[in-house]
Amino acid sequence: MTDSAGNYCRRSARVVLLDGSGRVLLLLFHDDPERPAAGHLWLTPGGGVRDGESLAVAAARELHEETGLRVAPGALGPVVARTSGYADLGWAEGVFLDVFFHHRVPDGLRIDTSGHDVRERAHFAGHRWWTRADLAATAERVVPLGLPALLTGLAAGHTPASPVELPWHH
Repeated sequence: MTDSAGNYCRRSARVVLLDGSGRVLLLLFHDDPERPAAGHLWLTPGGGVRDGESLAVAAARELHEETGLRVAPGALGPVVARTSGYADLGWAEGVFLDVFFHHRVPDGLRIDTSGHDVRERAHFAGHRWWTRADLAATAERVVPLGLPALLTGLAAGHTPASPVELPWHH
């Protein structure tokens, strides 16, 4: 879904980061840092694509900023999933596109969040390596929707032939 000119309000490039045990890294962000009880969201590392940036370059940059991990854009491989839809986040409104790359790391990766920007630092509340079973059983808000099913194939070493279309999360 795009606007009448075929543009997205915001494009995001994200990374489904799996460790050697098949766990996925998710970052925890408060909806409102002034009121943590207002809610929170678990999501994959990643963020907005800058003007002139390819999706892979944006995903690699965001992965480094949010986790400290440096990965060459080409090492991320193809886009494994995508989701799009309308959202009004207050700071942006329109049709959004999120694309997801996949990357594996060994167990014990140390996460360094010192590269977060000002807004991320205000909202960031932690990180966790999740198993597929924990994700499937949680009542927590996790984005993208459909992540446990996507992880089943990725953890088994199967890359989809074309990006999996995931449900929109707003």
